[in-house]
Amino acid sequence: MEKTNQQNNSRRKADFPPSLWGCSFASFAFPQTEFESYSRQVEELKENVKDMLMASKRDPVEHIEFINLLCRLGVSYHFDKEIENNLKEIFDDLPNLLEKHDFDLYTLSLLFRVLRQHGFKMPCVVFDKFKDNNGEFKKTIINDVKGILNLYEASFLSVHGEQVLDEALVFTKTNLESLAMQSSPRLADHIRNALIRPFQKGVPRIEARKYISFYEEEESRNDTLLKFAKIDFNRVQLLHRQELAILSRWWNDLKFSEEFPYARDRIVEIYFWANAIHFEPQYAISRMVVTKYTKIVSLLDDTYDAYASFEEIQHFSDAIERCCMDAIDQLPAEYLKVLYRALLNLFNETESDMGKQGRSYASYYVKEAFKELTRGYQVEAQWADVGHVPPFDEYVPNGLETTGYGVIMAASFVGMDEVAGEEYKWLKSNPKIMKAANMIGRLMNDIVGHEDEQKRGDCASGVECYMKQYDVSDKKAIEDIEKMVANGWKDINEDCMRPTNAPMLLLQHIVNLARVTDAVYGDDDDAYTIPLSLKDYVTLLYVEQVPMC
Repeated sequence: MEKTNQQNNSRRKADFPPSLWGCSFASFAFPQTEFESYSRQVEELKENVKDMLMASKRDPVEHIEFINLLCRLGVSYHFDKEIENNLKEIFDDLPNLLEKHDFDLYTLSLLFRVLRQHGFKMPCVVFDKFKDNNGEFKKTIINDVKGILNLYEASFLSVHGEQVLDEALVFTKTNLESLAMQSSPRLADHIRNALIRPFQKGVPRIEARKYISFYEEEESRNDTLLKFAKIDFNRVQLLHRQELAILSRWWNDLKFSEEFPYARDRIVEIYFWANAIHFEPQYAISRMVVTKYTKIVSLLDDTYDAYASFEEIQHFSDAIERCCMDAIDQLPAEYLKVLYRALLNLFNETESDMGKQGRSYASYYVKEAFKELTRGYQVEAQWADVGHVPPFDEYVPNGLETTGYGVIMAASFVGMDEVAGEEYKWLKSNPKIMKAANMIGRLMNDIVGHEDEQKRGDCASGVECYMKQYDVSDKKAIEDIEKMVANGWKDINEDCMRPTNAPMLLLQHIVNLARVTDAVYGDDDDAYTIPLSLKDYVTLLYVEQVPMC
């Protein structure tokens, strides 16, 4: 007992901020009558909107604009098959379309972005006509504010080697900053939002919520479409609030915030991550599974980083490798037994649920992802224990494992009927898109968190490792690492171009994982650790309804 007390007194203390939300979501009572009213209205309006989508086919430009509106307003998931077929027709006819029409910058940029976001690789040479004889973008197009804004958005769909899009990004970004000051307040807001986070990097649910408000101010808005988007957002929000209530009660019943006072209490923020990956109603089970597993990942991360001794970590890692209740006796502390038991219970729950569906392999892949994660955590703990700062090239492969994204995606697949063994094998093969998402997650986290992590005594981050290997300043290291993040996005875009190695549905979920990474780490702080930074997003998505008037 004396030794345990001495250990507890000498443990590192991270002093993370407490939960912002407490039990506020746990008390939510699902309003069945309101939900049914919304559902009836959605079904009625959906037929009208579908008719509009089909009617817009008479003009390819009008059709692309309407598809773009459906995507921006967050309702395109209702018409996935129609949009897929219609865009395929447009893409197949693209050479003829470009030959017949001399599209302006706005139209060409919109066509490019919408096609590429759905995996159709429209060639970037279409933008060469906006360059002068010196190979620079013509000064005359600067007056086309909407065209410049759309070219800027399109540039984020580039892949490696597309110099014209790299140049377009620099050109448009430079000019948009000054154009925002000269534009109407509404357009200026739209420009500033895009400069903070372009649509390609935006979490779909946040983008939809913001765009509904923006579109409402449009004089040329389609009121039926706007009403449909508002009602559907509020309808789906009720489902999300119900899921969050169930998960909050699950978390409160475990009493883990008391059991692990050293760890970040972030069930709401974790649900935000899971919801960002796929918000659609049919993926409720997937969101629940992802949230539970990610909560355990977070506890494990804080245990390894901020509390456990290296000896305890070794015992716990060995127990994870064995992954059976017999291994619990080898754990030297009661709090580790509680954590280990919770993880095994979650594994058993997944195994039981998946076994009933004939998909028991899903549980195997989640377990394997968890083992890989803890191996990575143990390496980091060992580095921290001896004060080792590895070279960047040594740090990165292990750092990609410790994002936890492997567990998140394996858990995400659990609640999806569309996923079979082949898709899990593809995920386990560590495809380029997954490597890129891991790289973005690892490096963006390191950029915003490295100073606080060093104060807490965590292992060296990618920033310190880069500074050591290349003998450069903190500022130079961050600049170079940000370029690697930008290249990661190009890898993601490349893997989403058809023909793809996995279903587009699954690729989009990994894209969304990178997007939520940008939302959490892209505004100069670690918004998971500092929950006040995510408060506005949580309020927007799960607290405030869209006003109907």
